[in-house]
Amino acid sequence: MTKAKNTTQNVLPDNTSDNFAIDWFRAASPYINAHRGKTLVLALPGEWLRSDLLPTLTHDLTLLSHLGLRLVVCFGLRAQVEEELARDNKSSEIVAGRRVTDAHALRTIVEAAGTTRTKLESCLSMGLPNTPMAGARLSVSSGNYVTAQPFGVHNGLDFQHTGSIREVHATAITALLDAGHVVLLPPLGHSVTGDVFNVTANELASACAIALKADKLVFLVNELPMSSPQEVLRQASASRLEELMATSVRNDATHANNASNNELESIVPQAIEAVRQGVERVHLLLNEDRNALLCEMFTRDGSGTLITANQWEHIRAATINDVGGIIELIEPLQANGTLVSRSREQLELDIEKFVVSERDGTVVACAAMYPDDQTGEVEIACIATHPAYRGMGRGDELLTHLENTATKQGFTMARLQSTRTGHWFVERGYVESALESLPASRQSSYNSQRNSKIYQKTLRK
Repeated sequence: MTKAKNTTQNVLPDNTSDNFAIDWFRAASPYINAHRGKTLVLALPGEWLRSDLLPTLTHDLTLLSHLGLRLVVCFGLRAQVEEELARDNKSSEIVAGRRVTDAHALRTIVEAAGTTRTKLESCLSMGLPNTPMAGARLSVSSGNYVTAQPFGVHNGLDFQHTGSIREVHATAITALLDAGHVVLLPPLGHSVTGDVFNVTANELASACAIALKADKLVFLVNELPMSSPQEVLRQASASRLEELMATSVRNDATHANNASNNELESIVPQAIEAVRQGVERVHLLLNEDRNALLCEMFTRDGSGTLITANQWEHIRAATINDVGGIIELIEPLQANGTLVSRSREQLELDIEKFVVSERDGTVVACAAMYPDDQTGEVEIACIATHPAYRGMGRGDELLTHLENTATKQGFTMARLQSTRTGHWFVERGYVESALESLPASRQSSYNSQRNSKIYQKTLRK
């Protein structure tokens, strides 16, 4: 009898998903290292605490804690309180994002805070189920770390037991973070006279991030701000976001009835205040995206809107520390003949001629300009963009930057040589010219084997 052949003997396992995970881990590793020991404050809306996504979020927080992040979670209770008040046939008015908190509403908030804190503590005690980290216990702490004062009477309306934050006791919270605890803060503040006040979770998170000098402050929102009617705003300085929000309010005649706009109008000022008071970065993430937090933390482009005090992506002069990043950009283009080969040594010598476009600490595009004082001309060279960022205008920005710089320095002509991208330069005002148009020194060094075409453009003040 002939034995049946083992048809699976030479079949390789399908490890496509494993390879993808490994590639992602390699790409994320610099961010894992960068975030270790950093403080993250999260403003968690009350809706999330009743969402099916809560287990995912708490698992992600567990993972972040075990990766070395110091976590403070400020949670809201608006949805829970509204539900309890409706059950009691009660109501309380919300004006400009703040609840008018009478005695009954305050009791409801205090009860909901205790129940919700217990629920979060339970979720964070699970570790990561069905993984080697199942049962990896987190220490979770909460307490009277926020001092508040009455919000008072505004426009004739007494907000009663609603408060504003007077002080966040950063020293006490820092001691817990140093000990590896996750700190939970309900939307409550205590006064020196023993009173309890209802505060907003967003204001609490912002004040806490400022007091702790946190590296990151995260808000979960229903809708991200838009840079145009069709485009989500992915990053902005505080000043730029302020301008956009002001324009949005002016242009939207119905913004008073737009819940998403109202939400952003209450959160964005807290975000802007935080970055201007020293919080390095504020992130707005979509409520409905279960992967938003990890994607924002461990990928270059993130998933939401990043707010910083200054521009997150900018053009600057290159330094010797950028040589490695420039080499990564130009090596593929040198290999296929698009760019002239430059050694590391030559790049180091010429580094002061280069400018780079930096995004989140990473060089994503570069260009160089070689001025000739004798002829009053500059030569543009070595424009390169990372493949992931091509078609987004970075080459345009670098070219314009160099042309403007040359004009300010009194140069009247820009020249360049290109083998494959001449049409791109023609679209930007360059015209093809003959070899004889080059200065004599450049004619003698012209590489006839590359047979590059020569383009020039008159720079106008």
